[in-house]
Amino acid sequence: MDNVENIFANDEAPYDDFEGAQYNGINNNEPEEIPSVWVFGYGSLCWNPGFEYTKCITGYIRGYVRRFWQGNTTQRGTTDKPGRVATLIEDKEGITWGCAYKIAGPTALDYLKQRECKLGGYIVEYTKFFPRVATQNFPHTGEAFPVLLYIASDENDQWVGEESLASLATHIVDAQGICGHNIEYLFRLATFMREELPDAQDDHLFELEEMVRKLMNNKKIALHAVMGRTPQRIRRDSHEETRRPISFEFTSRVPETRLRCLNI
Repeated sequence: MDNVENIFANDEAPYDDFEGAQYNGINNNEPEEIPSVWVFGYGSLCWNPGFEYTKCITGYIRGYVRRFWQGNTTQRGTTDKPGRVATLIEDKEGITWGCAYKIAGPTALDYLKQRECKLGGYIVEYTKFFPRVATQNFPHTGEAFPVLLYIASDENDQWVGEESLASLATHIVDAQGICGHNIEYLFRLATFMREELPDAQDDHLFELEEMVRKLMNNKKIALHAVMGRTPQRIRRDSHEETRRPISFEFTSRVPETRLRCLNI
């Protein structure tokens, strides 16, 4: 974690936006003034990042699947009724769709340390992110680049582990915290996937959503009673002037890369 905190301590960026100067339409020989890094969102970060960023693009990571196996007693639950939030579980054949945010300077990382690590019980790793679309000037679909990844460890106090969908649904329907109802967390994430990535598969997420809706109907819980203020819509993939047809093929192969100054 100390290495992550020190990403912006040096003059040299740990990972300079995968040829970021060309990507931004400026001279590739001129480095960016402020070092930048990318963060992958697969849970509430998809619809409520809570920090400033310069770009947001949709895509996926490999080797993980999304599961609601992390408890939550601070934001979407309490100690008496812990909520359930998303984490990532290693799976060699897994694909997890979400979005990557480009951030510059330490402020956003400090915020994420508090939100994800201190309150959420997550640790920091990094992996490769595969953008979903390509531009005419920078055809990067399938070309992976490193992103920071916040993932729950089974050693943290709020870890729940494998749990049936029926049990997860029951906990989600009964839980709410200072950030709102646990149902909202689930529904906002499902809405993001449905609207932004309509062809992507996530059986765990959508089956859980369906079970929660049935429980809400049985308990006569109105949707408006559990949903907070509608978040501001995020403009994703906004850097693109020309989009190529979106492909959900996972055939690209890229060499291993590591972040400079980020030895995690």
